[in-house]
Amino acid sequence: MAQASATITLPVAPDRVWQLIGGFDSLPDWLPYIPKSELSEGGRVRSLVNPDGEAIVERLEAFDNSSRSYTYSILRAPFPVTHYRSTLRVTGADGDESSRVDWSGQFTPVGVSDDAASRLFEGIYRDGLKALEASLIGSAA
Repeated sequence: MAQASATITLPVAPDRVWQLIGGFDSLPDWLPYIPKSELSEGGRVRSLVNPDGEAIVERLEAFDNSSRSYTYSILRAPFPVTHYRSTLRVTGADGDESSRVDWSGQFTPVGVSDDAASRLFEGIYRDGLKALEASLIGSAA
């Protein structure tokens, strides 16, 4: 099983960050790579479309509003992995004046090395967190 993670600290209160990213259907609000999301199965499955028109289907596995985190798995995607499970978490820093956002995942590579799959998702997470930063505090940050 391979893994990947990325972290960013933002000068924004954690509740404000969570308000933007905490909804399972909120990716299009802050992640330019995902322009469209539709919920099904009572909000537990999201169907995403990337800019190339490829479908990504994910299932919400756990949601904890008080801890500001959710965990999801990928049911279908154009990625060379199986058994993908990821967590997005927001924690307070500096007395809740700032936020630490962690995005991490575990998966089994298919047809690529553990290192190559880890680099792929580290890049996705890192770019996503930079897009989150731009959404919250502007691209000048």
